[in-house]
Amino acid sequence: MTTALEVQGLSAAVEGKQILEGLDLQIPFGELHAIMGPNGSGKSTLCHVLTGKAGYLVSGSATLEGQDLLSLEVDERARLGLLQSFQYPTEVPGVRLREFLIEAADERGIGEEEALERIEAEAARFDTTRFLDRSLNNDLSGGEKKRSEIFQMAVLRPRVALLDEIDSGLDIDAVKQVSEAVEGMRSPDLGVVMITHYNRILKYLTADRIHVMIDGRIVDSGDAELAEELESGGYDAVRERLGLKKTTTEPSRRPADFFTDTPFDV
Repeated sequence: MTTALEVQGLSAAVEGKQILEGLDLQIPFGELHAIMGPNGSGKSTLCHVLTGKAGYLVSGSATLEGQDLLSLEVDERARLGLLQSFQYPTEVPGVRLREFLIEAADERGIGEEEALERIEAEAARFDTTRFLDRSLNNDLSGGEKKRSEIFQMAVLRPRVALLDEIDSGLDIDAVKQVSEAVEGMRSPDLGVVMITHYNRILKYLTADRIHVMIDGRIVDSGDAELAEELESGGYDAVRERLGLKKTTTEPSRRPADFFTDTPFDV
């Protein structure tokens, strides 16, 4: 199976704080991999580094279909086929979703006629037709914003999709709807990395592989049984099984209905 995204020995620091510590990860085309880990483990930092957010001191390698990512600017990585959905999608008053997608498609080398055909077809599939002539994310619920982002990815057809806490802040019905949208986006030509804190979204979609991220590294990988272990024993159970010491400065595990930013969005 062809590799979509390959990360080797990736380290990253910001403002003197080391966050990623020699992280290794491989995502084949056609697969969805979930990365789980406690708050502060570096999950969102991984997304930031891969997409080219400024301010990080980075070493190691990351490639998309064998092409180096780390030497490219943010827009070049997007044109190569790397797209990210966000924890908190931004509202953009005055920019209609349809117009935004036509412009984004043009940047991806997709002609306007083809873009319009994709927009209409995918909007019908993801039930987002009523969003097309609204300002981007304006007056949408949390679940609708997340579903809209998945719809946008389906139109733009990235090679690698980074879903950063796509389930954050959603009630159970919205989690189900977003999970269905993610499953609907899956393709043999797409590799998906889904960042999540909680096992609940994995009850509604199928992850081909689950990775546990602690202290800036992938420390364990497995199937649904690994997610069940986390559900029952938390990350301390994984630490104990692997013989890992708990960092004294590690933030405590946050409850499912509380979400906050940190200086590093880790």
